[in-house]
Amino acid sequence: MPDMLAELDAFLLELNRASAEVILPLFRAENGLEDKGKNGAFDPVTSADRGAEAAIRRLIEARYPDHGVIGEEYGVDRPEAEFVWVLDPIDGTRAFIAGLPVWTTLIGLRRDGAPTLGSIGQPFTGEVFIGTRAGSRVVGRGGEAPLRTRKGLPLAKTIISTTDPDGVFDAAEFAAWTALRKASRLARAGCDAYAYAMVATGTIDIDVETQLKCWDIEAAIPVIEGAGGVVRDWAGKPVGPDAGRVIIAGDEALLDEALPILALAG
Repeated sequence: MPDMLAELDAFLLELNRASAEVILPLFRAENGLEDKGKNGAFDPVTSADRGAEAAIRRLIEARYPDHGVIGEEYGVDRPEAEFVWVLDPIDGTRAFIAGLPVWTTLIGLRRDGAPTLGSIGQPFTGEVFIGTRAGSRVVGRGGEAPLRTRKGLPLAKTIISTTDPDGVFDAAEFAAWTALRKASRLARAGCDAYAYAMVATGTIDIDVETQLKCWDIEAAIPVIEGAGGVVRDWAGKPVGPDAGRVIIAGDEALLDEALPILALAG
C-alpha cells in the first residue's frame, strides 16, 4: 500500500493542477453564474465548478477506470468500488463569485469507505494542503513543508472559525456557536474550507460547521489527522458519510473542552 499511496499522492497533485487550469481563468472574471437554489434560497454554481469537476472526472476515468466518484456537481458513479473519489471542485462558491481567495478545491479518496487521502487546494495562492493519517504537508510555489496543528492552548486562548453563522446555523446551533465564541479569544467567519487548512497549519485552532455533505469535509479529514488534529461530529463521534455537524480541532484536549459547549445545540 505505501507504493500505491505514493502513486495516488502524485495523481492527486495532478488533479489539483488540472482543476486549477479550469478555475483560475474564471476567477474575478465572467464565470457563468447560475442559481440552482430552490424555494427562494440562493445556491450558486458557476462554469468553474462544473468545468473543474468534469476535468477531474475525465482524468480519474482515464487513469483508474475501476475507481468510483462522488461529486457535488455530477453525482455518484460506482460508489461501491474499493477506491472512491469525493469531489467538491469549488468549496466556497460564494467567496469565489465575490472575488475572495478563500475558496478551495476539495479532493478526497476513500478506500473501503474510509477517508484515506485528501487535499485542500487553493490555486490562486498556489497552495495544496495534502495528507494521509501518516502525515500531511503543504505544497506551494516555494516548495513543500510539513503541517502541524497547534497544541496545548486552552479554549480561552484559541482562534475559532465557522463559515456562515447567520445563514446556516439554526437557533440552537447559533446559541452553541455564540457560547463557543465567547469562550475563545478570537472568532473568524467566511473562510469555508480554507479554514480547515488553517487548522492544519496551526493558525486556527477550531472550526465548526453544520449541514455539510460528504464532499464538503472528507478531503480534509486525512489532512487534519495527518497534521495531528481531529475531526468529529458535534457529539464527538467520527464523521460519517452523511457528514452534517462537524468540528475540527487542533488536538483532542481542545476537542474535549469544546464539545460540552456544542452540546447546547442538542
